[in-house]
Amino acid sequence: MRYRKLGRTGFEVSEVGFGAWGIGGRYWGGADDALSLRALRRAFDLGVNFVDTALAYGDGHSERLVGRAIREFGGPIRVATKIPPKAGGWPPAPGTPVRVAFPADYIVSSTEQSLKNLGLDCLELQQLHTWRDEWLVEGEWQEAVSRLKAQRKVRAFGLSVIDHRPDTALRAVASGLIDTVQVIFNIFDQSPRDELLPLCRAHGVGLIARVPFDEGSLTGALRPDTRFPSGDFRSRYFRGERLGETCRRVVQLAFLVRDEIKSLAQASLKFCLSHAEVSTVIPGMRRPEHVDENCAASDGIPLRPEELAALRAHAWPRNFYE
Repeated sequence: MRYRKLGRTGFEVSEVGFGAWGIGGRYWGGADDALSLRALRRAFDLGVNFVDTALAYGDGHSERLVGRAIREFGGPIRVATKIPPKAGGWPPAPGTPVRVAFPADYIVSSTEQSLKNLGLDCLELQQLHTWRDEWLVEGEWQEAVSRLKAQRKVRAFGLSVIDHRPDTALRAVASGLIDTVQVIFNIFDQSPRDELLPLCRAHGVGLIARVPFDEGSLTGALRPDTRFPSGDFRSRYFRGERLGETCRRVVQLAFLVRDEIKSLAQASLKFCLSHAEVSTVIPGMRRPEHVDENCAASDGIPLRPEELAALRAHAWPRNFYE
């Protein structure tokens, strides 16, 4: 496993982190806790030292599993979690005041609940689970962050960007008020390259790349006739003609799999890691064998310049979350 700086925090984090949404047990057709714990332990054994979870993932279930795995492992793991909006929708509608979406006392109490779930005294990174730049001028959330840092409950603070909308956090990145930003970045959604990545580089903001597999399609494992388990949100994400069109586009990426790159999943992670601004990429991993495959992407073998150039033609702007 190779490591990178998480922006100006100075934290050394594994290039491949552990995205812990799926192990929360909701939206992915359920999860096997024993298998999830084995996947976490395997990741730690392979050098993964960064886990991204959230209070909303299974109403804290993901956090509790992560905390248990860390205690059983016994080694230093950097944990990031996220605070869901209290009100105003998800994402909160334009014009929603930050005092409605993220009141100061709510930020503090949510952080304390996450610490309890995780069994930790301090979070390496706390994040707002969604963000609008119009909140930048409102001081209430900043006061809460200052309080948490002063109480040594949080070491760094960041934002998770609205799905496919990196433009909604550009002012925050440039403000100097946040340490990290988390954004969808993958072969299909390359939009962060335009403005967000250069801004992160200029201002020393760590960038966490999420959804590197486009909710599974960029692993190459889906087929036009794939049927998802009951309760799996992907049955909506890939509804109608979406799955067939996605699979047709994925087939066109077969050129990325070659001797040094064993799978499309590894190539998809390497796409993210080919950008120096990316501190870590956080694929979801619910099975130990997926951990093995994903961690192998951190081998120092990059995509070739001609491959990265060719991938520009495969950018596909769309929002299947809507």
